[in-house]
Formats: sequence, C-alpha cells, structure tokens
Amino acid sequence: MALDTDSIRKAAERVAGTLGLDVVDVEFTTHGKQRVLTVYLEKNAAARAALIPTLQLETSEAAIAESGIPENLANGTINPDQLSWLTHEDCAAFSRDFGTLLDIENLGPEAEYTLEASSPGLDRRLSGEQEFVRFRGALVKVQTFEPIANNRHWQGRLSETSAEGIVLDLKATKQNSKSRKTGVERVEIAFRNIERAQLIPEF
Repeated sequence: MALDTDSIRKAAERVAGTLGLDVVDVEFTTHGKQRVLTVYLEKNAAARAALIPTLQLETSEAAIAESGIPENLANGTINPDQLSWLTHEDCAAFSRDFGTLLDIENLGPEAEYTLEASSPGLDRRLSGEQEFVRFRGALVKVQTFEPIANNRHWQGRLSETSAEGIVLDLKATKQNSKSRKTGVERVEIAFRNIERAQLIPEF
C-alpha cells in the first residue's frame, strides 16, 4: 500500500503546532533496505520574529569571534529570516511526540523505517506564494516545466513576486552557458511553470 504522505503531513502539522514549529516539507526515501521518513521543520513565524532581535550583530572580527555569531550572519550576507532557528531540543521533542502519533494512528510505513526531524537548511526548497514572498531578495535557482527562451534552468536574485509568479534578476549571479546565450537580464516565471525552486546559500 502506498504511503499516505498527505495524512502524514497533516499529522506532523498537528504535532508541530503544539511545539511552536511549522512543517516545511515531508519526504520519504528508500536506499536499499533503509527507509527514512524525514520531516523538515522550522520555528513558526512568531517564534522566529521573537528570536531575530536577540542577535547582537557586531562588525569587528574580535566581537564576532567572542559572541559566537556565525560570520555570515554578522556581516549581513545571510538574512536572519532565512534561518529555521530549529534546535536539537525541538527535533527531539517533535520526534518523540510525532513517532507516538504515527504508531497510534498507524500512519507510518508498514516496513521498518527511521524517523528524522531536520532543518530544511540554507538551500531549502521553496513552494507556495508565501514562501517566495518571504524570501524575496534571496538568490534562488528555479527549474521550470516548460522552457523559457529555450531554457529550463535559471538562477538569480528573487527581485519581484506577484499573484501570478516571480521575477529573477539574472545579473546577480553567474549563469550557465545556456542562460547566457539567451541574452536576457531578467526572467518572469509563472508559479504554474515552476517545477522546483530552492534557495542558493550566500557566504
């Protein structure tokens, strides 16, 4: 029987909500006999907003080293809102509660599997209009269903969002040879044409 990932995600969201977390994605992978159910999480919007002001960003190298703040946060090359703010304690609490719920509601895979709770990472996948709005200004790479100017792979600065789609500023990052041959400096991509999109970490 196929795994009901929609029901699993809804159950994960119920548990995450009680812990001040949001579910970013749910993924089930198999590698030989190893089966892994991974739930990608982040602090919810209210929790992230409360944590961002706690960053006492300093500009001197000595202050950065003393504070323990990652340099790419301190020098502004990473927007704090791009972080999940997820802790090991969050993952442990979610795994405990969600694992119990999966067993009670018999939602997990029939065969033996490993449950993992994880941050989506700085190269997180993007889906849904609200995520594109949230990460406006970030570098992203996008794969489209249908080619635009004979190209399906684009990367650039997410400069604009609308109800219909996004605009990438291609001057913001190095392009592959196929993108360069198009000669365009910005590309408009409709949401319905986005097959896959994810952030490009900036360091």
